[in-house]
Amino acid sequence: MQLKIMPKKKRLSAGRVPLILFLCQMISALEVPLDPKLLEDLVQPPTITQQSPKDYIIDPRENIVIQCEAKGKPPPSFSWTRNGTHFDIDKDPLVTMKPGSGTLIINIMSEGKAETYEGVYQCTARNERGAAISNNIVIRPSRSPLWTKEKLEPIILRSGQSLVLPCRPPVGLPPPIIFWMDNSFQRLPQSERVSQGLNGDLYFSNVLPEDTREDYICYARFNHTQTIQQKQPISVKVISVDELNDTIAANLSDTEFYSAKSSRERPPTFLTPEGNASNKEELRGNVLSLECIAEGLPTPVIYWIKEDGILPINRTFYKNFKKTLQIIHVSEADSGNYQCIAKNALGAIHHTISVTVKAAPYWIMAPQNLVLSPGEDGTLICRANGKPKPRISWLTNGVPVEIAPDDPSRKIDGDTIIFSNVQERSSAVYQCNASNEYGYLLANAFVNVLAEPPRILTTANTLYQVIANRPALLDCAFFGSPLPTIEWFKGAKGSALHEDIYVLHENGTLEIPVAQKDSTGTYTCVARNKLGMAKNEVHLEIKDPTRIIKQPEYAVVQRGSTVSFECKVKHDHTLIPTVIWLKDNSELPSDERLTIDKDQLVIADVSDDDSGTYTCVANTTLDNVSASAVLSVVAPTPTPAPVYDVPNPPFDLELTNPLDKSVQLSWTPGDDNNSPITKFIIEYEDTMHEAGLWHHHTEVSGTQTTAQLKLSPYVNYSFRVMAENSIGRSSPSEASEQYLTKAAEPDKNPTAVEGLGSEPDNLVITWKPLNGFESNGPGLQYKVSWRQKDGDDEWTSVVVANVSKYIVSGTPTFVPYLIKVQALNDVGFAPEPAVVMGHSGEDLPMVAPGNVRVTVVNSTLAEVHWDPVPLKSIRGHLQGYRIYYWKAQNSSKRKRRHIEKKILTFQGSKTHGMLPGLEPFSHYTLNVRVVNGKGEGPASSDQVFNTPEGVPSAPSSLKIVNPTLDSLTLEWDPPSHPNGILTEYTLKYQPINSTHELGPLVDLKIPANKTRWTLKNLNFSTRYKFYFYAQTSAGSGSQITEEAVTTVDEAMASRQVDIATQGWFIGLMCAVALLILILLIVCFIRRNKGGKYPVKEKEDARADPEIQPMKEDDGTFGEYSDAEDHKPLKKGSRTPSDRTVKKEDSDDSLVDYGEGVNGQFNEDGSFIGQYSGKKEKEPAEGNESSEAPSPVNAMNSFV
Repeated sequence: MQLKIMPKKKRLSAGRVPLILFLCQMISALEVPLDPKLLEDLVQPPTITQQSPKDYIIDPRENIVIQCEAKGKPPPSFSWTRNGTHFDIDKDPLVTMKPGSGTLIINIMSEGKAETYEGVYQCTARNERGAAISNNIVIRPSRSPLWTKEKLEPIILRSGQSLVLPCRPPVGLPPPIIFWMDNSFQRLPQSERVSQGLNGDLYFSNVLPEDTREDYICYARFNHTQTIQQKQPISVKVISVDELNDTIAANLSDTEFYSAKSSRERPPTFLTPEGNASNKEELRGNVLSLECIAEGLPTPVIYWIKEDGILPINRTFYKNFKKTLQIIHVSEADSGNYQCIAKNALGAIHHTISVTVKAAPYWIMAPQNLVLSPGEDGTLICRANGKPKPRISWLTNGVPVEIAPDDPSRKIDGDTIIFSNVQERSSAVYQCNASNEYGYLLANAFVNVLAEPPRILTTANTLYQVIANRPALLDCAFFGSPLPTIEWFKGAKGSALHEDIYVLHENGTLEIPVAQKDSTGTYTCVARNKLGMAKNEVHLEIKDPTRIIKQPEYAVVQRGSTVSFECKVKHDHTLIPTVIWLKDNSELPSDERLTIDKDQLVIADVSDDDSGTYTCVANTTLDNVSASAVLSVVAPTPTPAPVYDVPNPPFDLELTNPLDKSVQLSWTPGDDNNSPITKFIIEYEDTMHEAGLWHHHTEVSGTQTTAQLKLSPYVNYSFRVMAENSIGRSSPSEASEQYLTKAAEPDKNPTAVEGLGSEPDNLVITWKPLNGFESNGPGLQYKVSWRQKDGDDEWTSVVVANVSKYIVSGTPTFVPYLIKVQALNDVGFAPEPAVVMGHSGEDLPMVAPGNVRVTVVNSTLAEVHWDPVPLKSIRGHLQGYRIYYWKAQNSSKRKRRHIEKKILTFQGSKTHGMLPGLEPFSHYTLNVRVVNGKGEGPASSDQVFNTPEGVPSAPSSLKIVNPTLDSLTLEWDPPSHPNGILTEYTLKYQPINSTHELGPLVDLKIPANKTRWTLKNLNFSTRYKFYFYAQTSAGSGSQITEEAVTTVDEAMASRQVDIATQGWFIGLMCAVALLILILLIVCFIRRNKGGKYPVKEKEDARADPEIQPMKEDDGTFGEYSDAEDHKPLKKGSRTPSDRTVKKEDSDDSLVDYGEGVNGQFNEDGSFIGQYSGKKEKEPAEGNESSEAPSPVNAMNSFV
């Protein structure tokens, strides 16, 4: 539907007098916009836009300017009255009127006096549609008269007495501001003892010797004329008791002395006001000032109370050391008795001030301009209040309505003028005057009778850009008479906008409460009345919000270090953001240590002054976001770092401002343990429904200590608070007091509503029930409603208890139903629930798929096609189609086992599918069935197909038997899966020599009916590798490999056996082994013995010179020496890589001696000398041989 914005209409009961029935068709006042194009051709009565104040005090030294500005069409003319009679400005050369305005300028600076122009002025603005008048403007020149001359005698009094210094300033206009100063123009100090009263007098509760001075001067400042008048100085001399007694001693007897006590102690008495009671009258809206000043010793203290009431909070202030009570914006409720109490150590006294608050007239409803079309009705209402109640009088075009020309469309009823069937001649300006003895109010309101077609004032094709998820306001400022109705459309096709999504305001503005991306588009505003129609298009673009995806983090750094804050911003690609950094909400200091690099703020050489809160602010033309982090600067080590820990739990939880659906929670934070609290987490417990179970409610900033919590009805709440900082989360606080909210109707309905049948003739409606927290009240039930989707049946409803299922019986099979479930309780119903669709129960499908076709793709893959089953025959939700297929077995296999059927399911409404993994050269059968939620339907007729031949599998086994010198026999089993008809076998073989190198490959074809084959003419004692596979017409299958060795020559084998079994050979081998064992033992003993030993023995021992023995005591090399002379050793050679010992070289030892050059050792003891002039080799000593085999070689000899 289209939503039209219509004027609001007020309805009254039929029992009201017929005159008031005119209000039933009252049209809201329409303010004529100040649009220049509109005003060019739109007539409008005058409206006063600016005027001087009612009580206008002027400066007599300057020209007098009396303002009067007005608007209207045609432009109004102006005239003035003075003291009730016409003021002819043309006859006074000093008075001029500002062009295009009614403002008067009276030139008194050149000649003339201000007093001449004192009086009451009123301005009238008039055009063809009526006349508007201004307030009565009272013109008075300001006055600042001099003080009358008087002779002031010095005041002499003793210490402790009270004193009042009168000011009595001259009467000025406006009244002057009073203050006391000395000759040096320094203000006199005031205190509880000395203070200035409201009348300007200076009051001393008691005097002290230091009050003595000769220049107490009262000043009066007249702000209007910027002048200050001065009173004659007053001299005060205070005589102490001791000085007074000295004077008496010189002149009088001893009986007339003063005691110190009598002059210093006395109870309070009031200096002002006098007596025990007084009266005070004040006007509404003014400041009420009450004053009590008391004298006494010690200095009295003043207290204030209100009898039978309390002093208003936020409007009560104390001035002048609590001697003055002020109440601002005073109202009638502030009337009553106020009591001031003066108290000191010797007593107390009180004074009662009876306050009466009167009121000048003030508006309850000021009359508003009316724009009507011919024949319409309307009202002007003028309501005011005051004390005493003001009198209402009406004027039309500045003339009392009683003597104004009669208008048949107008009827006056007290504070209301009722217009009916107005015509163009009814246009006029009406004035409402509300007055009492304290003042008056005057308001102009015009009635403008116009016949104007609609006009839209908003600029065409205005582009609005709004951030997503924020409100969008599209303007449609309009004018017309009668008042047009407004409609909004979106898009070129003119889809109407509805009030359930949009808000349409009376001023024509369209509001989208939460603008989304799909809100982008062109919107058309259409204004209509009986005289015509106008429309305007505007455009809306929705932008992504600016977000800070990487926020600066709290940092604690040491002085002198470097710290960085990161701020990464994500924004709409069409907006250009600007990022600025602030410190403590002010600009960053100008310091080269602070650098901004892309997304980072870096502070180098951190100092204590850098501590504070750093804020990253990202701005676009449409939005801005910010994030802050605190920088804490600590002293460098070794100063102990503060201990950081999770915060202490909050305490002192208090609930205030309890309402039906909200309450305010306040708390006191615990110690933050040197890490600022970042947030508070508030949890709640529902002791009525889920006692002992705490739920998350909300989170607030770590700077807050109060939170306004939204509550649900019928919940017994208890709250607790946890604090969190960068270290972690505190323990929970103690629970708050409990707060039980009132019951209400449910505000939500069950979720997860479904309708599924469990049997072919039922409908099972299920839902997720509301929990106790969501019930909002006692007696939770559900109203379950259903009807067939495609029928004309009415809704069938039943109310059930707090369950989660209801079964509807007797339904047709698999029919769509509309379902809704509404919650209700003892208070009422939840909102209208959403309608969901379900189905009654399913039954097995009735029809099998038809036209099943099989296409063989290759030996292992086939493609199946079928025609879909009609939806009505499926009788349920189509789950898919299922293919059953199996391979035909021969008669022997069928006897051994059942036929194995395979199943493939294809989801949804597919009508073809692939069958992978088929066996080649096989006979297959298949059928197709449709599947719904209940099960499978009947099978289609069987379809038979064959797969072509494929390559065979590898032979099942391969064995080599009966090896001889030159032949090998191969036996094998055929492939377990021939996948066709075998055509032949292929055998490939090749010899392998002792170095594992492969010889030439021999290829041999063997008939398919063979399972044994003998290879002849092979080499004796040779290893062969075999490759064997089968073949069909489709190709070669997988191969199987094996290795075998031919036997060795028998004669050679017998000789080897004879040698190995001879006793002499065995004895020789044992002797060699024993000798090697003895040598190993001797070497081991020598190596571990230590001390000096001959180099020649070392040579014979064939030790490696790089593995010298070490001394046990200091870890250095042992000494090498000959028994006869000490000759340097010659460097020997190492053992060859093939582990054999050459005769000309020593085995890992130094065997030659050199002459002429001494051997040298490195610092680490390694031998580095070079030798020349070799001696002949000396014969070996003892039974040691220079060619004795090493232990390694000795072991090799056993092989």
